[in-house]
Amino acid sequence: MMDIGLGAFSVFFTQAPSFLAYQRHLEKTHGTSNAQTLFGMTKIPTDNHIRDMLDPIAPKYLNPVYASVFEALKDGGYLESYRSLNNTILVAIDGTQYHGSKKIHCANCNCKTHKNGTKSYSHTVVTPVIVAPGKSKVFPMEPEFVTPQDGNTKQDCENQAAKRWIEEFGERCRKLGVTILGDDLYCHQPFCKLLLNKGLSFIFSCKPDSHKTLYEWVEELDDLNNVQTITVKRRHGIKKFIDTYRFVNQVPIRDGDDALMVNWCEITTATESDGKIIYHNAFATNYEINNDNVVEIVEAGRTRWKIENENNNTLKTKGYHLTHNYGHGKQQLSSLLCSMIIMAFLFHTLLEIDDERYRLIRRKISRRDVFFNDQRALTGYICFNSWNDLFSFMLRGRERRFTLEELLDTS
Repeated sequence: MMDIGLGAFSVFFTQAPSFLAYQRHLEKTHGTSNAQTLFGMTKIPTDNHIRDMLDPIAPKYLNPVYASVFEALKDGGYLESYRSLNNTILVAIDGTQYHGSKKIHCANCNCKTHKNGTKSYSHTVVTPVIVAPGKSKVFPMEPEFVTPQDGNTKQDCENQAAKRWIEEFGERCRKLGVTILGDDLYCHQPFCKLLLNKGLSFIFSCKPDSHKTLYEWVEELDDLNNVQTITVKRRHGIKKFIDTYRFVNQVPIRDGDDALMVNWCEITTATESDGKIIYHNAFATNYEINNDNVVEIVEAGRTRWKIENENNNTLKTKGYHLTHNYGHGKQQLSSLLCSMIIMAFLFHTLLEIDDERYRLIRRKISRRDVFFNDQRALTGYICFNSWNDLFSFMLRGRERRFTLEELLDTS
């Protein structure tokens, strides 16, 4: 089973769908392969055997690996540099679909019946990610999958999956000091109260259409001149902008006597030259808002977009092929492989900050696709004794012209 797990993970870590096939050829011709030397496999499993054996395994069995990386980040002091608002760590949550089909499905798919009677099947994963303003790197945490739950006749949904994640990892987040970020989907009383009960703070996008009572209060308080406003002028290059912030504390998130009271703020950005509005958004939070912190709260709320840009978009378009069907299976396979893809991205991110050779070679080969194409080609033809040997080989090849004999000398 270790060989099978490593065999599946090696495909995602190397971003090489044919990695195992090339390694079988190397083993046949050279007596050994990178599957053995780099990944520690004793035997190279076939693709079909991997799919059959991994299908029953739930993705939660990979959670201890995520936890070990999280502890390494914490013990290494890397997370401290990600502290921002109120000295907390920002964790953005969002759901993203990684499988959709009208034919291929399994027992864990969510099913939608359309008006014409046809059905479509999908898989969605909630991907909590550690983010920070001004930081390009993000750290994905344990994913939670939207799957039908035992004993529940209703379809599962993103919001319920996020609640399960908070229930499981809320205590860890509380000890670390976490502020949860999310879109309007999460800006509702049950989820907000769950976070507060777990000792967590939140900043969520807050739209007028889904929070009519809240915005009625804001409008009435604005008429009474109880909504505070500040403006900030800033320059980006040669362009000048005006950011207008409005905020008010203690407004109900919904109608009813038991409504949770939250604090609301919004930002409107306009160009100074012609007053054209180029950005607008609003947020609800449990943080008390004042003139001194409204800019920082809005900046933290806007950081939620990093989960889309630096995480989900990277997983789908930067070589990880999250939405590709590597094998759907009949039980857990699709979700397990999805978790491995996210884990591969996490490992690559950790290597970029903690491994000198990896960081150096990535600086020399800044384009992700070029780096993995080079690695894919090299491991298909040459067997390396270790990852250090592979990275040293790539570095020497980038530093100056070498003869073939010099390049092949990995000593």
